[in-house]
Amino acid sequence: MSTDDSFRRTYGPRALVAGAAVGLGAEYARQLAARGLDLVLLDRDRAPLDATVGALRAAHPVTITPVVLDLARPDLLAALVAATRPYEIGLAVYNAAIGTVAPFLEMPPEHAATMIDVNCRGPMLFVHALAPAMVARGRGGIILMSSMSGSFGSEQLALYAATKAFDLILAESLWAELRHHGVDVLAVQPGSTRTPGWESSQPADRPDPGVPVMEVGPVVQEALEALGREPSIVPGEENREGASALRALPRRQAIEIMSQITSALLRNDR
Repeated sequence: MSTDDSFRRTYGPRALVAGAAVGLGAEYARQLAARGLDLVLLDRDRAPLDATVGALRAAHPVTITPVVLDLARPDLLAALVAATRPYEIGLAVYNAAIGTVAPFLEMPPEHAATMIDVNCRGPMLFVHALAPAMVARGRGGIILMSSMSGSFGSEQLALYAATKAFDLILAESLWAELRHHGVDVLAVQPGSTRTPGWESSQPADRPDPGVPVMEVGPVVQEALEALGREPSIVPGEENREGASALRALPRRQAIEIMSQITSALLRNDR
């Protein structure tokens, strides 16, 4: 049996990707389609979602269902259940996030609340909507996208880093709870990754920030290979080495270094 056949038997017949229109979400869709899984793709932005669906249909003989859905909506659980009821979802990826970087006191409270809705409430309800059927079948997989920033505090990342810490601990805890029911859970902590959002923040004349930047393909590949093996992963050898070095430091020093890196990146952005 091929690796793809084994993967599809464990996590098929269909995968759901939230935040699927561009970047890492679209790459998850591409790699899962290449493994032969049918797809349900969620995003709030119709035009880029339709473009991704069109490209996938042209490249892969799988069934793809696009769903335009705002993950901050108050009735999200009911909306997710309605959108997925017709399908057997064997793998669920929550990639959607709001990644605003700003001093905490300069962030409007309404925007902060929306960040918490999408980054924390969203994945929690996502799991509630999809995990029970996986547990009943005795197989399945859930991937929640965290961030390297979720491991330590940093100036100007207070809220974003806190939401990603939530995602990390939620996924690791679910890994411990659901593995006894045949459901694999993974938290993915990417560092800087060349997504459209990352690209849009980089001026053409920006100096080298001095931190590794990964392409979306290797990030997703490492995540899919780690699913079922680890509770969490930091993609990229350089990123893993950096994370290990920070964990070895006193926490105050690690926070200061993270804040220095964030400040340097922001200065280069201006």
